[in-house]
Amino acid sequence: MAHLSESVLRVVEELTRLPGIGRKSAERLTYHLLRVPKEEALALADAIRAVRENVRYCNRCYHLAEGELCEICLDPRRDPKRLCVVEQPRDLMALEQSGAYQGLYHVLLGRIAPLEGIGADQLTIDALVRRVRKEGFDEVILATNPTVEGDGTALYISHLLADYPVALTRLARGITAGSILEHTNKEILADALSGRQKL
Repeated sequence: MAHLSESVLRVVEELTRLPGIGRKSAERLTYHLLRVPKEEALALADAIRAVRENVRYCNRCYHLAEGELCEICLDPRRDPKRLCVVEQPRDLMALEQSGAYQGLYHVLLGRIAPLEGIGADQLTIDALVRRVRKEGFDEVILATNPTVEGDGTALYISHLLADYPVALTRLARGITAGSILEHTNKEILADALSGRQKL
């Protein structure tokens, strides 16, 4: 890489800091930026600057926002009695794309992961408890990821909310349509059995 200019090397180095971008991908992206029209490359730079300067966490739910509250919290059509708790803004966006949920959200900004040094105090769990106490939800859906840490986080939150008059639910898990039982792993089968429904 010594034959490349300092500016090109700097872009490659900065791109390798992005998740999922290795050295080869960073080099390809850098060469792409050098090939496109100058306006296109600068538009990317302007978009990155704008997102860093304008986007913050919503004061109520901790989703991404450009003002004090995000668009979901400001939407009067949302069901104010249902709250869905997710780990990250990207999880919220995935649920929104499904179109199946019309309630409010609370983003934890992570999950409890003791091996990584992440405790409950580093998340927005205290703010969640305050919301449940003040906003009078009928249901809180614990939609943390189905991992050891996600399940542990959901269990921790369920203990904190156990004394509040709110139904605590968890996302259903199980066998996808079109699956064959003999080819399904044991964890999915166990989740499907424990989460079975009446006909």
